[in-house]
Amino acid sequence: MNNNTNSRKNAARTERLQQRADAGFVATHFPEVESIAINMMYNQKGIAKSLPRVVNFFPGSYALFRVDCLSKGCADGGFDLNQVITSMIRSRRKAAKGEISCEGNGPSPDHSSIVYEVDIQYT
Repeated sequence: MNNNTNSRKNAARTERLQQRADAGFVATHFPEVESIAINMMYNQKGIAKSLPRVVNFFPGSYALFRVDCLSKGCADGGFDLNQVITSMIRSRRKAAKGEISCEGNGPSPDHSSIVYEVDIQYT
């Protein structure tokens, strides 16, 4: 790996850490939330088998509801569920389902997507 690649990866890592810090904690923004579970099936173009993933958020978790893309060739990718989850909390919805594509620059257009189910438990 060359220095330019390492520099980009370090810059991206620093940016992700800053975004998490800026987001604050779930307990601060959403004190009524006990837990958030995102159950998803990760689908990558060209791979027949889907990969199940579960991501959990608790009051002490950062309030940044973004899941990284698993595609090796994806740059700056991921699945942003911030709007889905914050709108659910505002309306006190307990469950939602949907599908979204990776936002990154992958090896091909629409290189990966997730089918998700969000479950929120309130206090």
